[in-house]
Amino acid sequence: MLACLGVLWLLWRVPYEIERKFLVTSDEWKRGSKPIRITQGYHSRVNERVVRVRLAAGKGWITVKGKSHGPRRREYEYEIPHVHAAEMLDQLCERPLLDKLRYEVRVGESLWEVDEFLGENAGLVVAEVELAYDEQPPSLPEWIGAEVTDDPRYANNHLATHPFSSWK
Repeated sequence: MLACLGVLWLLWRVPYEIERKFLVTSDEWKRGSKPIRITQGYHSRVNERVVRVRLAAGKGWITVKGKSHGPRRREYEYEIPHVHAAEMLDQLCERPLLDKLRYEVRVGESLWEVDEFLGENAGLVVAEVELAYDEQPPSLPEWIGAEVTDDPRYANNHLATHPFSSWK
């Protein structure tokens, strides 16, 4: 009975991501990390909802994200067949697509995702950490710089159409 209640709780709870985003000040995080190339495109980029398709490490994903409220936003993410993701990126997603290298870096109890952007966003490196609750203080490594969680310019969906290289 308790197992059934646990499954029901998982099915009924609203999926959120709680994430903080920071600029990166050095290459210290790169030691021993191997990148995964990510290509992603968007079906929708309006403020209330973002619908993203992603190819990474031979897998496809579709993600729907709600409007951000500080570091929290609704997120629904599902693995889809690689061929479907590739077709959506090729045939259905708005242009341009976004390319980046992602590194996973363990720092204490935290897993940081460091994105090194490619193409017209080259030169931009951003680190994100997912948290268990909104006010959880992340353990900041020495290579972390200014926080940009609330700066919409650093959202991937914004970078796709307003690349870092065009910023004044």
